[in-house]
Amino acid sequence: MDVRRSSTVFGAALGAAMLWAAGPGASLAGAATGGGECQLQGVANLSPPLSSTSGSFAYNFTGTLGTGPMGSCQSNVAGAPTTGTVSAGIQLSETVPLTRPGVCTNGRCDDGVTACVSSSQCPAVVTSGTVLYQEPVPQGSGSCGSSTTAGESLVTWGDGKHSVIDYDTTGALAAVVLQGTVGASMTLTLVASSVPAGFTAPPTYVINTDEPAFPVGEGSLALLTFSPTTQDQNCVTVGVSSANIDGVVGIGSGT
Repeated sequence: MDVRRSSTVFGAALGAAMLWAAGPGASLAGAATGGGECQLQGVANLSPPLSSTSGSFAYNFTGTLGTGPMGSCQSNVAGAPTTGTVSAGIQLSETVPLTRPGVCTNGRCDDGVTACVSSSQCPAVVTSGTVLYQEPVPQGSGSCGSSTTAGESLVTWGDGKHSVIDYDTTGALAAVVLQGTVGASMTLTLVASSVPAGFTAPPTYVINTDEPAFPVGEGSLALLTFSPTTQDQNCVTVGVSSANIDGVVGIGSGT
């Protein structure tokens, strides 16, 4: 299998993370008749690498929307954002309340108010800090020839709003079909090792869909192509562990 062929056949394994880019109610056909279009560029990482033998794998993805050579996203949806970033399966830094037990010193708790004999009498101390939260990790099954995947992706638009996309994909060779729905929220889980010693942090962090141009429940559809980040990834002697993503996706309300 040559590099050019391998750059497309594993698209189904990677393309799922970019489903968000199609936008609610959009399709590639719809984009041509009044929806819109946007260039997507990014990188996906697979573990274990995708090969010529079918198997299970996980992956993550990060990318940009509307920042490539084609320029900003175009859409007939009033107020739709023109740029954004997307991620799936990665860790995000979030600022949250951090809590530690209060300490009694010389008859006074470290809140500066409460009298105490022991630290057990002191109220907890709450401050804020930045820790890591893990996005849900997309899962897939298949090989370089064909595969299916499912997961959630998070779009952070240029206007500061978010869209969460619940998606699945099927694909073979150069054709990758991505279908999904704008979901209400994404729940991330705490990376315990990122919490400062002596403190606790909330076990989960929820990011809600709040981009009004792309309401909850709208559908998404996209087709994309891919290429290995290094030429030695040929699916036979070397599995594909990372790939560049570059394509045009439908976005807006063209359907």
